[in-house]
Amino acid sequence: MASKEDMKLNEKDTLSSGSSEHDRGLERKETEGSRNLFDVDTSNISTLNAVFENPLAGVPREQLMGDVEEFCQRFGLMDHIENFRKGALVSQAPKAALELQELSPEEKNVLEREHTHKWSQTWTLYWMVCMCSMAAAVQGMDETANNGALPIYQKVLNLSSQADGGRFSQTQSDNLTGLVVGAPYLACAVLGCWLTEPMNYYFSRRGTIFISCFIAAVASIWEGVCQSWVNLFIARFVLGLGIGAKSTTVPVYSAECSPAPIRGALVMQWQVWTAFGIMMGNIFGVAFGGLEPDLAWRLMLGSTVVLPLIVMAQVYYCPESPRWLIQHGKMAKAFRSFQRFRPSDLQAARDLYYCHVGVEIEKRVNSGKNFFTMFWELFSVPRNRRATLATWIVMFMQQFCGVNVIAYYSTSIFLDGGYSMSSALLASMGTGILNWVFALPAFFTIDTWGRRNLLLFTFPWLGIFLLWTGFSFFIDPPPPGQTESNSKARVGMIATGMYLFECFYSPGEGPVPFSYSAEAFPLHVRDVGMSWATATTWCFNFILSFTWPHLVSAFTPQGAFGWYAAWCFIGWFLVLLFMPETKELTLEELDQVFSVPTWKHASYQIKNALWHFRVWILRQKLKPLPPFYRGAENLMES
Repeated sequence: MASKEDMKLNEKDTLSSGSSEHDRGLERKETEGSRNLFDVDTSNISTLNAVFENPLAGVPREQLMGDVEEFCQRFGLMDHIENFRKGALVSQAPKAALELQELSPEEKNVLEREHTHKWSQTWTLYWMVCMCSMAAAVQGMDETANNGALPIYQKVLNLSSQADGGRFSQTQSDNLTGLVVGAPYLACAVLGCWLTEPMNYYFSRRGTIFISCFIAAVASIWEGVCQSWVNLFIARFVLGLGIGAKSTTVPVYSAECSPAPIRGALVMQWQVWTAFGIMMGNIFGVAFGGLEPDLAWRLMLGSTVVLPLIVMAQVYYCPESPRWLIQHGKMAKAFRSFQRFRPSDLQAARDLYYCHVGVEIEKRVNSGKNFFTMFWELFSVPRNRRATLATWIVMFMQQFCGVNVIAYYSTSIFLDGGYSMSSALLASMGTGILNWVFALPAFFTIDTWGRRNLLLFTFPWLGIFLLWTGFSFFIDPPPPGQTESNSKARVGMIATGMYLFECFYSPGEGPVPFSYSAEAFPLHVRDVGMSWATATTWCFNFILSFTWPHLVSAFTPQGAFGWYAAWCFIGWFLVLLFMPETKELTLEELDQVFSVPTWKHASYQIKNALWHFRVWILRQKLKPLPPFYRGAENLMES
């Protein structure tokens, strides 16, 4: 039975849900010498982020307090008006919050602890983090459970080539194998990512996570009972519909619920626990690898049903995203969510009011626009176009650095290298463990080294270790007429190359792409920008999955690994020339950075690279180059 408090909240939401009343409330009379809180100058789209930097800055206190009172009256929150008044003042000048006379010593202590004890949060917040981490693990396990199963079901479902005792030609076998392996990522790129916005609109963040995990659970069981490769392809395609929506929604939900001081670290959990799921998929491959083949591959794929069921049981014990509730006019419920996510009512009121103002300004900015017009702005507005190019580069290179060749095909690669089936599964488990362990340092390096520097440091090593792995296939090749080599040096060098690759991938191209994409786009097109970014990564994920068997057949393992090594070196130059740094930049500073013409950025970075080469390699003594972004307003387009 609903409590009286819940009934009260529902009643308030009902009273405040009328859109006409809401819109009338926004039509305020401006006082002489003041401005409407929600009036936005949209004449320069490239600098709209500055509007969102702090929309309350510069608003007269009397006008601000009047707006707060009207807000509380309209949404039935007058019982908490004192907290909202104080919260608005704190939001208006957060750096001077501890000097506000309106705050009690206890309230000042609460605000100070946000920075001195930033991990002292509510139990509900950590429950939400646990749920999001499990959702990320679902994704990782879905990706790699197929790794150990692939060599087995190729034979059981008669997907092998005629040379291996199957019914297909080598080209047909490569096509069908790539299609089955890449089916989820094809579904993500074509449908899953683009369904995210309507699913979130109609079913909310929690509903979308629940539905995507339900799809994952059903598809997992479906995979385990398939009797043909066609059925398996369909099951894996359906699996991708859940992966696409989940991969976009979970990080957004986590960011919307998290306090600002730890938001970046909590959003980073997505990549860390995806790596954990990848490791679990490899471990289950080892666990079931010794069983009868037709049972082993079914249990490997079917075992992925466990984690989505756990997430489905968890998700509705988490509050709904406050931002989603605000967007749908449910302020009382949004306040209740913030109360469960924040240690005090003052913090809950502050974040609710500030988020409300941001959402209303966003509505004004996007008034009359739809998905397609906002998508066009990604390319038509110079500031957005540079962000779109930079995020495309990092998302494209996350796939074409070759990491998912190892994630999806490492067992087959180890078998080609001379491993037995059990040894190949164990070696694949090693790649999964290293992928997770070396993702943990990214918590510290991503905000100290920066996104760009991490990629510039790790890309050359990724290329070197892919060449190492590929060239290791030259060691003691199999005798004529045989497909396996018994050389311990050969198998040891192959494993070492792949392991070292994972060590440099996990702190670099692992966490950077999603973190960078979430920062680079302006707030008013961020949802569309993230859909573009995730669709990019899943599209090239499918291309990689589909083409790897062809690459091995056409180029041999040496040439196939060399192909992706070359892309790692190309990626280094792309990052150098076209990817600005976003570490610790405010929204206004991001506008400034991405408004610098591309040719000026590339020109400076070439000079900077040559300066470092001459100083650190040739040991020449040179004067430091002037900072590129000092007085960057002079570099911006007129």
